[in-house]
Amino acid sequence: MSERATREETVNVVWSGNWVAERLGVALEGGDELGDLLGLALRRNPKRAHLLVSNVLGKHVPQLPSVVHGAGYELGERVRALLGPQEARRAVVLGYAETATGLGHAVADGLRDAPYLHSTRRPVAGVAPAGGFEESHSHATSHLLLPEDRDLLAGGGPASTLVLVDDEFSTGNTVLNTVRALHALHPRERYVIVALVDMRSPADRDRLTAFAAEIGARVDLVTRAAGTVSLPDGVLERGQALVAEQEARVPASAPPSVPVPARVTRVALDWPAGVPDGGRHGFTPDHRAALEAALPAMAERIATALDAGAPDRGDDHGQSAHGDRDRIPAGEHDRDRSPARGQGQNRFGDQDRVRDQDQGRVRAPRRVLVLGFEELMYAPLRLGTALEELLGARAEVRYSTTTRSPVLAVDDPGYAIRTRLVFPAHDDPADGPGDRYAYNVAGAGFDAVVAVVDSTADTPALHAPDGLLARLAEHTGQVLLGVLPSYTPTPVQEPAVLPEPLRGPDFSSYAPDEVGWLLQDLSDTELEAPTEEREEAIQSGGAHYAESLPVEYQPSPAYQALFTAALETSAARIARAVGTVTETVLAERGPRPVLVSLARAGTPVGVLMRRWARHRHGLDLPHYAISIVRGRGIDATALRWLAAHHDPADVVFVDGWTGKGAITRELAAAVEAFEASGGPAGFDPEIAVLADPGGCVRTYGTRDDFLIPSACLNSTVSGLISRTVLRADLVGPDDFHGAKFYRELAASDVSNHFLDTVAARFDDVAAEVDEATKELLAADRAPTWEGWAAVERISEEYGIHDVNLVKPGVGETTRVLLRRVPWKILARRGAGPDLEHIRLLAEQRGVPVEEVDDLPYSCVGLIHPRFTRGATGADGRAVAGGSPVADGGEAVREA
Repeated sequence: MSERATREETVNVVWSGNWVAERLGVALEGGDELGDLLGLALRRNPKRAHLLVSNVLGKHVPQLPSVVHGAGYELGERVRALLGPQEARRAVVLGYAETATGLGHAVADGLRDAPYLHSTRRPVAGVAPAGGFEESHSHATSHLLLPEDRDLLAGGGPASTLVLVDDEFSTGNTVLNTVRALHALHPRERYVIVALVDMRSPADRDRLTAFAAEIGARVDLVTRAAGTVSLPDGVLERGQALVAEQEARVPASAPPSVPVPARVTRVALDWPAGVPDGGRHGFTPDHRAALEAALPAMAERIATALDAGAPDRGDDHGQSAHGDRDRIPAGEHDRDRSPARGQGQNRFGDQDRVRDQDQGRVRAPRRVLVLGFEELMYAPLRLGTALEELLGARAEVRYSTTTRSPVLAVDDPGYAIRTRLVFPAHDDPADGPGDRYAYNVAGAGFDAVVAVVDSTADTPALHAPDGLLARLAEHTGQVLLGVLPSYTPTPVQEPAVLPEPLRGPDFSSYAPDEVGWLLQDLSDTELEAPTEEREEAIQSGGAHYAESLPVEYQPSPAYQALFTAALETSAARIARAVGTVTETVLAERGPRPVLVSLARAGTPVGVLMRRWARHRHGLDLPHYAISIVRGRGIDATALRWLAAHHDPADVVFVDGWTGKGAITRELAAAVEAFEASGGPAGFDPEIAVLADPGGCVRTYGTRDDFLIPSACLNSTVSGLISRTVLRADLVGPDDFHGAKFYRELAASDVSNHFLDTVAARFDDVAAEVDEATKELLAADRAPTWEGWAAVERISEEYGIHDVNLVKPGVGETTRVLLRRVPWKILARRGAGPDLEHIRLLAEQRGVPVEEVDDLPYSCVGLIHPRFTRGATGADGRAVAGGSPVADGGEAVREA
């Protein structure tokens, strides 16, 4: 493998960081090798504008597959030498999604006998998370650990070594948070951290030393190169301004290079049966041996397909197969052939085709790109190494992958990201729709692209006119598609006995016939933590938000009076919405739907819908409450219970309101995954909501964003039940998710008062409900996702770059102020009485309220982008007076 790595080329004489360095004064300090390994690019980010771009990782810069695999393999060999052969066999390698999944796998190859696992952002039904963490600096932060064998992370016990692999060790926060979380579950005596480059500051290096002493373990670091990034004062602001300037004048995506797009051809790879497509659920030495044996035959199939579909290259006299001479704009060749850059190189630094003097025409090997897909890096990489070895001098094979990360493209030889292709996500991601990117592919002169995806990502969106395949076809003469079977872990066996629902008065203050809670009672477990501690744990990656509970906010007399007044004012409006959504459900899903509310915001709505059906139609509808957790999915045990007692087709999921639609997408993905894993089929994931200001569903009572008083309080308006809890040490694979019953708050309980006040207005609004239902049933109610677009815009405009920290709508903004660490509140100018409680809570917590125009919601709550202790009171309750966070901007800059 070391011999392969010697084939690495210096592809740029001009350093691909010059453009950024000259304009911002950013410098890499630490030796010449850093400049060979890294270039620089820019992105919109509130924490740092510059991006280190690796030349050997195979993510953003197409590189020889042997070089990419060799870089990780050699690091693995160094870890093996450090540990010794015996301890290397007992080690477990963990890589980070998405960028380091292939690198980590190559490191495991270098250790030879070590199993491999990588974190993932794709929840998979039937596989309970063995852990998870947040990567606060990333554009997509939630990581899950989903080993099929839950003992994998335990390894060989305390004496075994955990090897953690990331592409870049910048501050160490992510790795340290991961080690801290896993050490609590499976303490070890030794950890090895592996990265291509170590760019930590001296303070961060000292922090690692102190951390090792804190946990009583040895922590080693293995990297290929080390150094630091020198940043002048004001670089963040100047970088952001430069990005804005470039985006205003540079097209977001490379224009087509080929007059007639290429045809896309499927190639049957015959992936070996039983071998996972990567390390998402674990990859063992036996899997490695089976894959190595199968690679040559798969490379032969790709080569045969390339030959069968190759365009007639003919005598092109310096042109590519498409007649556009490496697709370089007019004048580009002369500019790029300056003495500073070196003679004979093309747009991306690769060697130009050489002229055969005897025949007077250009001869060159075909340029072939093997393109992987986000987390799916290793399988395409190994297909690339096999193809590279098979074709030899007949073709120049390169490898890179698509990515979620948005980066500015600048077509300059001194900049690392020359071109950018943009296309929609095509694997139905759990965090919602969005753009994906392929860098340095357009304009690179590739005669053929072999796109490799897993079967989960082989969707209509992949083949759509604006999808990845169509975008690739605009820039090359031949596109092959190879689809690997998405590995499906062994389904969880059905439990012999399912738990039974909990009911009041033993669990909740609701009457026993109002709702059955598909939850387990955790009332005797200490789960509460001050708001500041929870936020720190969530944003630092130390814990998922569902692993603890916020301290219950107890309203002041003024706030309680505001709730009472708001309820009296809005009761009729709520009753109209309840009636309208119930009548719509009965018309389209009747005659006896089973209401299943999403605990806990959906539960009061489900109870009111049940009361309306009984009051107007004499129907006694079953009603249950079920837990769903963002990033973790729905309670599969509860779904199995429902399927055992009701027809899944009769189940109607109910929630209070929509914000940006995260739970809407979460439910759809969870139900699909549940059925794919062998769970009972027939559940309709569509949600019926009281209010749909986000335009995310088609069954709703109203799309107005107005104050629903049940959003103003916590358990005291929700049957005295906490939000739901999902923690591995408390919730087993056959258990319901958990929650607490706050019996001690009975004196403050207004749950039934809220229900009774709204239900008392049913007769008053009956005629209006009939008219509104008639209009809705005849209308086009297709989701517009207007809210999602607004959230993305706000996330960018306010420099947050994490949609999870943007909470739109009155209900979600109230939750931010009651449960999280708020940064600021955006209020639609002239929103009026619906925001009185928002303004009161914001004043109590010292949070600024900013009035804005063109807001599709009444208000939007922004969670503090980078938590600081001064952001909230230490007891987790509202702060009376004072202004702990006036702006929050400084905290963002320091993060």
